This record gives sequence, C-alpha cells and structure tokens, in this order.
Amino acid sequence: MIRLALPVYVELLTAVVAVGLIDLLWVSSLGEAAIAAVTVGTTVEHVAYGVFLAVPTGVTVLVARRDGRAPLAPVIRAGWLLWAALSLAVVVPGVLLREPLAALFTDEPQLTAGFLLISLAGLPVFFAQTVVDGILKGLGDTRRPMRHALICNALVIGLDPLFIHGLGMGVRGAALATVIARVVTLAVALGSVVRLHSAGGGLKVWEVIRTGLPMSGDFLARDLVGMAQMAILAGFGTAAVAGYGIGQRIMLAGVMVFYALRQAAMISTARSASAGSPLLLGLASGAVVAAVLNAVAAPVAGWFTGDPAVFHPAVDFLRWMTLYLVPFGGLITVGGVLQASGRGGRLLAATLAGFAVQLPLAYGLSAWLGVTGVWLAMAAGAAISLAGASAPRGCGPGNARGPAPRSTRTAAGRPSGR
Repeated sequence: MIRLALPVYVELLTAVVAVGLIDLLWVSSLGEAAIAAVTVGTTVEHVAYGVFLAVPTGVTVLVARRDGRAPLAPVIRAGWLLWAALSLAVVVPGVLLREPLAALFTDEPQLTAGFLLISLAGLPVFFAQTVVDGILKGLGDTRRPMRHALICNALVIGLDPLFIHGLGMGVRGAALATVIARVVTLAVALGSVVRLHSAGGGLKVWEVIRTGLPMSGDFLARDLVGMAQMAILAGFGTAAVAGYGIGQRIMLAGVMVFYALRQAAMISTARSASAGSPLLLGLASGAVVAAVLNAVAAPVAGWFTGDPAVFHPAVDFLRWMTLYLVPFGGLITVGGVLQASGRGGRLLAATLAGFAVQLPLAYGLSAWLGVTGVWLAMAAGAAISLAGASAPRGCGPGNARGPAPRSTRTAAGRPSGR
C-alpha cells in the first residue's frame, strides 16, 4: 500500500497543497485582504470539487474492479459524460453568484470575486484532470498522476510571479496562472488514456455515481462545514481569516499524507490486494504529522507574513490541531477501505455525525474561548466521526465487491483494445 501511497502523496502535495501555498506566498506581500481573498477563493473551489468528486472516485473504483475481466470503456465514457454535465452545473451558478459568495466571508469582496471569476471558470479543466488521473489510478498506476501534478506545479511556480507582480494582476493573476498551468497539464495527460476509449458495452453512468457519491458527500460536507467555520472566524476580523488560511495551507501539506493513504487503501481494496491495517497506519501518521507541524509552526508561518495580527492566529491554529490530526488521520485512511468495499455510506454517516456535534460546539465555544473554541470543536468532531467509521465490522480487502481472484497486471504494457 505504501508503494501506491507515495506517488499519490507527491501528486496531492504538488497539485493541491503546493499550488495554494505558492499563490499565498506570492500574494502575501499584497496584504491581509489579498491573503483572505485567496483563502476564501480556494475554499469555494474545494467545495465545487466536492460536488464533482463522485466522478473520479467512482471511475477509479470501477476501473480497478473491472481491470482484466471486463471492458473499461463503458466506465470511461460515463466519466466523461458526467464531467460535461457537472462542469456546466457547477461553473455557471458559481460564476454568477461569485459576488454574494465573496461578500459572505471578507470585508473586501471585490478581490475575492475577481479570484473566483477566473478560478471557477477554469474548473472544467481541473475536473477533467481528475478524471484522467482517476482512470490511471484504477489501473494501479499512481506514478503518471504524480508526474502530471509535478508538471502543473512547475508551471505555477513560473507563472505566478509573472501574472501577480510582473503583469500587475494581483489576486486575479494567481487564479489565471493556475488555470493556464492546468490547461497545459491536461493537454499532456490526455494522451495517457486516449487509447483506452474503445468499444465495449453500454454506459455505466449510474454505477459511477453510486460508487463515488459517498466519497463526494464526505468531501462536500467537510468543505461546507469549513465554509461555515470560516464564517464564524470572519466575526473575529479579516486577520483571523488570513491567519486561518495560512495555517490551513501549511497543515494541508501534512494532511495529504492521510489522503494518499486513503487512495492507496481504496485502490488496493478494489483490486482485492491487501490494505494492511489502515486504522493503525492512519493514527500513527496523524501523530507524526501533528508533531512535525508543532515543530515548524512558527518558522513556516513566518514565510507568509510578518504581521503579528496574522502570524499568531496561524501558529495557534497549527498548535491546537494536534488534538485534531490524530483522529482525523485514522478516519481518512479507514475511509478508503470503506469506499472500495461498498460501505462508503457508513463513512458519510460517521462524517455527518461528527459535524452535527462540531458546528454547534464551534458556535458555543467560540463565544466563550474565541477562535480556540473553533479548534477544540474540530477535534471533538473528528473523534466522533472516527468512532463511527471504525466500529468493528471488518474492513479487510475480502469485503470488496466483485469476485476474486483478479488480474494482477498493471497499466504498464497494457494492450490498446479494451
């Protein structure tokens, strides 16, 4: 499982975390309003991705289950059909509602609305990339998605300073640089899956949706709660939101370990390979990530801001996250096995149960303890979710749907006919 997880971690670190961190680094010199704008804008983008996540997740699991014993083309075609429909359904209302969304979270909504106009309009490119990478992961290939992410990250590193400062576009330049980088990366990545678009069976649209929907619901619920949490923080001022944005981006570098383990567990389980002990691995990873973030909190936060009003909330957030990261690591890793073995609904139910406690607790404790109350509520919610998701019912690969044994062939050297 570690062999699968390492490339996934590099992919997530570069394509998800590093892009956001690079954007924040380059706009941080523009002030706390610019930091808050990028923070809010990327959070909205993550919510939009949560709506779409059912598609690449469903494609990955179904390709993994069918690999070597059934045609892949019906699943792949269904993935592209859903990509077209959901891209339209998400992007149009998002772009039209960008100004009201921005006004919910910042004192200077024009900056955030400008970022959203470009980033949301470019989401179909990002969505398409996740479909391509989802197909490859289902085939057991996590290295090519990693390479795609590295290409995108390298492009953002070069384009961000050009558009943000060189062309004087500011926050809008950060969004535009990311979209252009994703377009180039997608053009490269499409060649990896073109040969798999062959005849064989009807569309599997509903099967893709049904398989991926619990994971999408989990992700979407997590991001919606994150937006509600940001609304609470907005009551403490723009500096609190900016500090949270910096702390969250730094924390994501560690959290991606859990998501890499989840994807590896999901792929291994769907392909009827051993997933080891995901709960123990997730809890141990959570402890290690928490220790590392405590050690680097102050120096790394200092890379982003010298303003004490922003610096201290960022450091405090990372320190308090120790209580959150251990149960969260276990929850996310176990989720991969639940998803691939047809029990994703259990993961979603556990997530919702944790949030049902977290949000009211965040409102109550924040009135008493300030922003610290929000961090304590996050830890409580994660612990409750973990308890629900990991209750004994067996989560080994033997529970995965579909007959065994399976083909052990990898994507390498695969014939073009499918």
